Amino acid sequence: MNSQNLAARAGRWSAQHWKTATGAWLVFVAVAVVLGQIAGTHKLSDSEQSTGESARAQQILASAGFGTPASESVLVRSGTLTGSAPEFRSAVSSVTSTLRAMPQAKNVRTGAAGEISKDRHAQLIEFDMTGKADTADKRVQPLLDSVARLQRAHPGFTIAEFGFASATHQLNNTIQKDFQKAETLSVPITFLILLFAFGAFVAAGVPVLLAFTAVLGSLGVAQLASHVFHASDATQSVMLLIGMAVGVDYSLFYLKREREERAAGQRGHEGLFRAAATSGQAVLISGCTVLIAMAGMLFAGSKIFISIGIGAMIVVFFALVGSLTVLPAVLGKLGDRVERGLRQVLAATALRLLRPFKRQPGWLVRLCESPTLLRRLKGDRQESRVWGFVLKRSMRFPLVATVLSAGLLVVLALPVLNMHTKLLSFTDLPKSLGIVRTYDTIQRSFPGSQDPAHLVVKAQDVNTPQFRRAYQDFRTRALATGVVHEPIRVAVNPANTVARVDFPLAGKGQDATAIRALETLRRQVIPPVLAALPRGTQEAVTGDTAGTNDFNQTTKSRAPIVFAFVLGLAFLLLLLTFRSIVIPIKAIVLNLLSVAAAYGVLVWIFQDGHLQGLLGFHSNGAIVTWLPLFLFTVLFGLSMDYHVFILSRVKELVDRGVPTNEAVERGIRSTASTVTSAAAVMVAVFAIFASLRTLDIKQMGVGLAVAVLLDATVIRGVLLPAAMKLLGDWNWYLPRWLQWLPRLNVEPELHTPSPGGVPAPETAYAAAVGAERHEPAS
Repeated sequence: MNSQNLAARAGRWSAQHWKTATGAWLVFVAVAVVLGQIAGTHKLSDSEQSTGESARAQQILASAGFGTPASESVLVRSGTLTGSAPEFRSAVSSVTSTLRAMPQAKNVRTGAAGEISKDRHAQLIEFDMTGKADTADKRVQPLLDSVARLQRAHPGFTIAEFGFASATHQLNNTIQKDFQKAETLSVPITFLILLFAFGAFVAAGVPVLLAFTAVLGSLGVAQLASHVFHASDATQSVMLLIGMAVGVDYSLFYLKREREERAAGQRGHEGLFRAAATSGQAVLISGCTVLIAMAGMLFAGSKIFISIGIGAMIVVFFALVGSLTVLPAVLGKLGDRVERGLRQVLAATALRLLRPFKRQPGWLVRLCESPTLLRRLKGDRQESRVWGFVLKRSMRFPLVATVLSAGLLVVLALPVLNMHTKLLSFTDLPKSLGIVRTYDTIQRSFPGSQDPAHLVVKAQDVNTPQFRRAYQDFRTRALATGVVHEPIRVAVNPANTVARVDFPLAGKGQDATAIRALETLRRQVIPPVLAALPRGTQEAVTGDTAGTNDFNQTTKSRAPIVFAFVLGLAFLLLLLTFRSIVIPIKAIVLNLLSVAAAYGVLVWIFQDGHLQGLLGFHSNGAIVTWLPLFLFTVLFGLSMDYHVFILSRVKELVDRGVPTNEAVERGIRSTASTVTSAAAVMVAVFAIFASLRTLDIKQMGVGLAVAVLLDATVIRGVLLPAAMKLLGDWNWYLPRWLQWLPRLNVEPELHTPSPGGVPAPETAYAAAVGAERHEPAS
């Protein structure tokens, strides 16, 4: 057998040195986990998460030495009483005296402008927390407990706390619980799907264990990498999601082919070597395509994307390495035992324990050797009857199938034309969280007070009379616009080199009203006052509203670069792999259709507000800002997994002399069950994330699940075979001037005869076709 490609050599070496390959993998995982736990995760700072003008403002603030403490607010509100009522004053007095007695609180203040609502039914008691702001969320629980006791003592009032520390505390607890839920559910659900796919306990367990250990090791490596490339909050969730999906997929492709080879009569390690040389190489090409797609995020102009991209590349790389080395080592050691179910495993264990006593009961031997119940129910059929039925119709009427399937995807993609994006704020957290209800209540009574825009001014001395007059001018001009509210506050750093002016904006933080207020502040309020200040004075505006706006602008400007990088390198890789200019063009068009359809469904659900009750979310009228570009890179990479796996089988048949139309039908039919199982795993894992409470992760899970489902059904089952039938031999067209391109050899020639000297069916067929064509069969 000519199997000199990289995957074949890796598989052969691993099978022959299974102890070394498996032991090295386990050592790597253990060391990575331990070192990662010791090193911890270095998270992105506020300035690193920002882009554009917001990032510049955050950098000035970070280096100004403000020592700004974490600020908290306690809301006291009555639906009937105003602030002048004795009962209202008594409730406010109870809150202030309680806070002043708490060691975690300092600088308690209330009653100033902007701390009493216009209708006088609400009042804020504001205070700062002692200690560093970054760790305030770990010390805020006693304050939350005291405020809860005050609420019970004054049942006629709403008394609730909100601020950076309390919100971060509850948000971190929510994310941690959700992540634990995803981690707990993903493994058993994946195992159950594979159990039905393989019909064997051992065969189902091997991919799950390999994928899970790859994720564990990758998370440890990512923690170490975070000290160079700081990590975003979403990176760990993305790594678990992507790692389980691709890790299981790669093992599934490999293991399915190895089982097919054994079922065809290959003995010993020969079936494993053939699987390594064929599906193993397809996995290698698929993995490289996914890595290229993930690398596209490095050009998105945001350190959030860089963190997610690096994390995703790490987990895909180690899942790929494990599939090409550890998997063949384990399969080589297990041999036919990979087909055992739980009953067979227990029987084999009992027989091994009885071996020293020289007893091997026949009933135990029969239990060990008989096929599993699922295997008997599934039978030995390697091809899918359902997909055989669909394929026959798609290829009998290829033009109709192409028009209908492409039309469906275009219709699904139409809502994307109205896509609106925004960064998440506290208003987008689950309404079941008490902190969100408190935020909404404060926002109604004190618009913009909890997430103001911050004007940062930097000069040699920002505390001179000229600058103080400027701050008053800023205030006068801002209030005159009607889109900025009190309280407008000014803070100056100890060195008198940086001032921060806070402007509460109209709107709900990141809606259209808030964006217009931000534009008014940046274009009408600030420039005239700034022009009167000394030359060299620097200014920049940041805050949640500014952060969303700047992030959106950066993403829009960088999107063409990301698209060009991913599509260009993917085109080149597929061109070299299949030595056809048509295949990569068709692959890119089909994948873009799949991504666009997923975008459209995402907009229809989350932006337009459909299925809120079913999916358990409250629409904020937008898609999270980072998601469209992230989905493009991830979905493009995952779609290529299926594309390369299917087309590599088709190309293998074509290279053996099978006509293109027949090769397409046979190749897709023989891989359909594998693709269906792989897609089921991905959809199940992604659906777990769609059930989580945070809106960005829920949107990500739904988007990925929908895209993979469409890709594995409409694209691969209908549109791909119909399009290939229409193109015929043009599928393999390579211009004469590109004939010099190197050959990656995805599916090498497999000449090994079947046992007994009888040629394998594919080889015999190829030989017959070759004789008819008067050319050597390949």
